[in-house]
Amino acid sequence: MKRLGWILLALTAPAWGARAITVGQLEDMLRSMAQQKKSDTEVAQALKQVELNQELTRSTMNSLVSYVPGPLSTEQIYVLEARSADLIPPETDLPTNPAPDAAGQKAILDKTAAYLTQTYEKLPSLTATKTTLRFQDNMEALAASSGLQGGARDVVTGTAFSDPAAYVHYINSTEAQVASLRGAERLPAEKTKTAWGANKMIAIQEPDPSLGTVWREAQAAGTLVWLRWERIYGKPTAVFAFSVPAKKSRLSVNICCFPDVKQTGVANFYTSTTAATLGGGASGGGASGNFQTSTNWHNFKATTPYHGELFVDPDSGIVVRMIVEAELKPTDVVHRQNLRVDYAPMSIGGRTLVVPAKSYVNTEVVPNGDSGAARYSTRCTLFTSEYKDYALAGAK
Repeated sequence: MKRLGWILLALTAPAWGARAITVGQLEDMLRSMAQQKKSDTEVAQALKQVELNQELTRSTMNSLVSYVPGPLSTEQIYVLEARSADLIPPETDLPTNPAPDAAGQKAILDKTAAYLTQTYEKLPSLTATKTTLRFQDNMEALAASSGLQGGARDVVTGTAFSDPAAYVHYINSTEAQVASLRGAERLPAEKTKTAWGANKMIAIQEPDPSLGTVWREAQAAGTLVWLRWERIYGKPTAVFAFSVPAKKSRLSVNICCFPDVKQTGVANFYTSTTAATLGGGASGGGASGNFQTSTNWHNFKATTPYHGELFVDPDSGIVVRMIVEAELKPTDVVHRQNLRVDYAPMSIGGRTLVVPAKSYVNTEVVPNGDSGAARYSTRCTLFTSEYKDYALAGAK
């Protein structure tokens, strides 16, 4: 009970003060709240303030469903799964196999190289249905800036600061047809006309990085090293870490959109002796005129170094998961873009092909951009996507 006590105490504090907890502690908390017959709203409020320091796997998440009383708390369980997607599972979930020796590690990587060059990068042109769920906090578009009233229609300003939701919650879902070539998703032919940024949301303008490209850059950097065993699809999987420096990276971060707010108009400056010529009751000294703000929305674009992990079936060399984390500067308006892609075999055109099946993208941005707004805030957006109905491009 002592361990549970500090968990519940931490959960009464604001979200930014909550302590990170383990998956086991999360289960203890949910079991206790279920025994106390806490409402859906109470459980959801507690979960909003949880930060996990271990991966909440899908199998463990499903085992916690019996403790969750309703849709609000269920939503927050999905948020925890997505936010922890690039973390390590609890140690009790990891295989106890000894690490392979240097020769064994090289043999696995040789199989991986052969698989990627001879199979994955020779995948045919494919289409699929991609369903994406968006979870997000801080729905404020732009904080009040020095008390100015905005003349532009896409600027949100006011006389006082608003109080945006400080927790991540479900926003919407979208479904789209996507195309891929040699295992890499391609950009859609038509650009969306959605007013990203002004609609209080972001959009990632680049497809997920190509597995083949990440492999080649990691090899060129010479940083592929053994990390651990992990259990994926019920089987021990070899995990290798890598790091790609800026000079060898082609990872493009391109996120839309961020505001650049400028004041426009004409100002007339005057002193007490010239005030009478301006009329309108002007007196003393100061300025008068027609003031307004003008907002330009722009993308954040950068080619960044990155690091990550590759999860490899040791028998076949097939990559079943990839994690890529961009290394961004503290001064960038994008603070984080972490990606995880899970690959799985699917029947396509009479053949069994290993293709992207699910992805998680975890971002953190400064929604005010370089607007000079009076309040500095960040926004977390999670995207979880699933791919289905794969088919050969052009097939009917």
